[in-house]
Amino acid sequence: MPLIIRDFRPADADAVLEVRRAAVPFLVQTREALIEAVAHAPAAQRARLLVAELDGAVVGVCRTGLEHGTSEPGHAYANPQVHPERRGRGVGGALLAAAERHVGAVGAVRVHSWVLDEEGPRAFAEHRGYTSSRASHILRLDLAEAPLPRLPELPAGTGLRTLGSLRAEPRPLFALESEAVLDEPGDVVTDTLDFDTWFADTFVHGGIDQELSTVVVVDGIPAAHSYVETDGRDRLASRGTGTGRAHRGRGLAKLAKTDSLGRARAAGYTAAFTGNDDTNAPMLAINRGLGYEYFTGERRYVRDL
Repeated sequence: MPLIIRDFRPADADAVLEVRRAAVPFLVQTREALIEAVAHAPAAQRARLLVAELDGAVVGVCRTGLEHGTSEPGHAYANPQVHPERRGRGVGGALLAAAERHVGAVGAVRVHSWVLDEEGPRAFAEHRGYTSSRASHILRLDLAEAPLPRLPELPAGTGLRTLGSLRAEPRPLFALESEAVLDEPGDVVTDTLDFDTWFADTFVHGGIDQELSTVVVVDGIPAAHSYVETDGRDRLASRGTGTGRAHRGRGLAKLAKTDSLGRARAAGYTAAFTGNDDTNAPMLAINRGLGYEYFTGERRYVRDL
């Protein structure tokens, strides 16, 4: 049967998640979160989830669309992933070409893609005109065996909240995140977060676990957070850890992440993944102090259309 590239359908969810589990096990999501994220992606993002079907089976997937939350126009993303047993048959190239056609048609002039830092994936990207721009470390924590630091006694005025408990009062949390993302290393600055889009991604359709994600509050105001997403089975992955500028240097990011990991362990999760830009020394130090170990690397590749 010929190779078919088409848009995702809800019935594809289980197959897509199995492709990702085999190709990029550090990217985790539940079936329900995947379907919700595709159905409710912001219109301005022009997002599509493409799937590759070969011999009647889903063997590859590619998220693509325009970068949002930035004042820099024309940036897009395309992240093809192919089941390791089905590589070398043109699946990844077909997915990437379809993604480039899509984002080019909706105004993109530059495409960004995350690529495993291995010889084959790097050669795939470079053969198609992509240039490496930055590196990222993917770290893994064995939640079943590795000891977690004990939570310290909290200073006066400092408390720990679940993310879900802040849904009724989200504006201070939005202010915290809008500030924290400005200092994240990256090729595209996130400087125009929209509240409604952020709220939907954080509390409604984005897949962030509301009970396992922790927010540190100081005098009742969010000061640091650690968000996670799970696969609903045994793995979780960081969806962002940040601290407001006025509260940095006090260990609040580590406090938030330690509490979140403890909740996850108690819920039965056995593996935790996180990714850090290789220039982000503070977060790399926090994660290694928590017991994370190197799992694999990624490189960010860029191509001008």
